[in-house]
Amino acid sequence: MNNITLTFTDGKKIDVSARIRGKDILDKLPPHDGTLIALKVNNKVVSLCRPIRVSSRIEGVYLGTKDGAYVYRRSLSFILTAAAHKLFPNDRLLIAHSLGYSYYYTLDREQPITSEEIAALKAEMLSIVKKDIPITTQHISYEEAIESFQRLNMPETAKQLQYRCSDYVLVNSFNDDANRFCDIYFGSLVDSTGVLSVFELQQYDEGFLLRFPTAEKPEEVAPFEDLPKIFEIFKRYKTWGKLVHVTSAASLNEIVSRKKINDFIDICETYQMQNYAAVAKQIHDRGNVKVVLIAGPSSSGKTTSAFKMALHLRSIGYTPKTLSLDSYYVGRDKNPKDENGNYDYECLEALDVELLNQNLVDLFAGKEVEMPSYNFDLGQRYYTGETMKLEQTDILIVEGIHGLNDKLTPLIKPEYKFKIYLSALTQLNFDDHNRVPTSDNRLIRRIVRDANFRGKSAAGTIGMWDSVQRGERLHIFPFQNSADAVLNTALDYEIPVLKIYAEPKLRAVKPTEPEYTEACRLLNFLSHFNAISSDYVPKQSLVREFIGGSSFKY
Repeated sequence: MNNITLTFTDGKKIDVSARIRGKDILDKLPPHDGTLIALKVNNKVVSLCRPIRVSSRIEGVYLGTKDGAYVYRRSLSFILTAAAHKLFPNDRLLIAHSLGYSYYYTLDREQPITSEEIAALKAEMLSIVKKDIPITTQHISYEEAIESFQRLNMPETAKQLQYRCSDYVLVNSFNDDANRFCDIYFGSLVDSTGVLSVFELQQYDEGFLLRFPTAEKPEEVAPFEDLPKIFEIFKRYKTWGKLVHVTSAASLNEIVSRKKINDFIDICETYQMQNYAAVAKQIHDRGNVKVVLIAGPSSSGKTTSAFKMALHLRSIGYTPKTLSLDSYYVGRDKNPKDENGNYDYECLEALDVELLNQNLVDLFAGKEVEMPSYNFDLGQRYYTGETMKLEQTDILIVEGIHGLNDKLTPLIKPEYKFKIYLSALTQLNFDDHNRVPTSDNRLIRRIVRDANFRGKSAAGTIGMWDSVQRGERLHIFPFQNSADAVLNTALDYEIPVLKIYAEPKLRAVKPTEPEYTEACRLLNFLSHFNAISSDYVPKQSLVREFIGGSSFKY
């Protein structure tokens, strides 16, 4: 058998037989205080049970890290699905979406799950954990996979295989005396169930939450923070998905294969347009709104949403005017820096809040105001002589990450403000119990936009994503429940469109780059969707903000 060389993070190298498993070299890893749950092999996260075939750089994946959190949550979802199959073999377990540090599940039946059933589920999961059952990752034949998923009452998973051209299927599985279970591979899992002891099941609405730890504190379940407005948007969108019979990648692929995508795109765009119109009506019904503040995380579509909201407000008698928060940066000489010494342009203190409020107060008093501009190259504010004055039917639209934070507009009366929170809350899942993360939808959008309009590589966008998400957790998410309205900017057909643009960029990420792990995960994510040509995308679609060709001028 051929030998290969493994290189560890401390520089140590060893020669071993090819196809050695990760679990067989654990004693060679540098000392670490955390709990090891997977490996990075040439910057790709793999289970400890997977064989290593070529000479590789080896790094441990531990609890308390982002990669470790991904593996832990996927593994928890896996044993929950196995437990549900054993206890409720005739009911399909359906994952809906995330809610803070938890996933929301229901059973596919008319009656809501009971507290006694949830307690039984938790007991079964704890039994699986206590038995410390090995989880294996293996290839099985196409026919065997179809038979297994039909036996396990996974029709959506079996349906997904109809759109994959392969004679074998990669699955995660375990074989307990009382429960033989497997699921299609969507990512690496722990190699044994014994480490999955930190979780809670909590009854919520008509279903329940699977609660799990944060990446920073893997030893305890994260505190529960209810997000009722976000949950209601998710619930409404899920209901809509069932009405149009598109709830999974498989059902979307079926529409593509039947050449019905034009109709479905029209339905998606019309539904989203109705939601914008409903919010415009809310603004009108309030009667005294003077400023619409639009906020949302990165790539949630804030710019296009501002354009669309302006159109809907015009249609009911308003004359919208826009005000850019970018014009109110304090300047590089006054801009705060983060803990790494870099300019922090996302904190509230980076904006001249005092000037903004004075301008708003003067505008609402009917005064003419000279508006500032900002030179990003020089890091300085300047004036061009441009002025603004609000007439009786005028209404301001302001978009920016701090729009929901009342500290941005402390001098403006609450009744003058209407706050809109945006997020791309996709209701699609891969199948019944494997979810499409909302943040992945936004990351794919940003990779495409950055490549198309900012000349940035996929590795560059992925590399800054942790920092972007940190800013969102600090400056956006804490205020989402204070919104007067929540708009979902996701379009169910967009991932197959973005796929065409994103895949070549992701394939350009090299195994020698730290971003390779995420690039591989995203490529696997996209592989489950059949591509849709951008020719089908309407010119005013929000998707055009990321792929180009919009009739709006950005």
